[in-house]
Amino acid sequence: MRDGMSKGVCLAGVEVIVAEGFERIHRTNLIGMGVLPLEFTNGETRKTYNIDGTETYDVQGDIAPGTDMQVLMTRKSGEQVTIPVKSRLDTAEEVSIYEAGGVLQRFANDFLSANG
Repeated sequence: MRDGMSKGVCLAGVEVIVAEGFERIHRTNLIGMGVLPLEFTNGETRKTYNIDGTETYDVQGDIAPGTDMQVLMTRKSGEQVTIPVKSRLDTAEEVSIYEAGGVLQRFANDFLSANG
């Protein structure tokens, strides 16, 4: 059922999740579904930024294992806040899976490359 949570997130159109931390299997399942896991840094949380769910977000930075990135949050008022985050793509293999769009897409790409 754990992978069901990740599938639901993906089917809802979520492309990125920012959290205080990730349980190992859930993080792996998110990557497998092509969802980018990002982690707050410096002990910050959604409460630090008064996030209420009405904001829009853009992710900035290079996709690489454990890299520092930023989330540009735009409030309904137009105010923009830059939030430092850490990529929880922890290995080059996870980056490869994420960049392919998930495990299924990666497998399909590998299969087509080998047979094409």
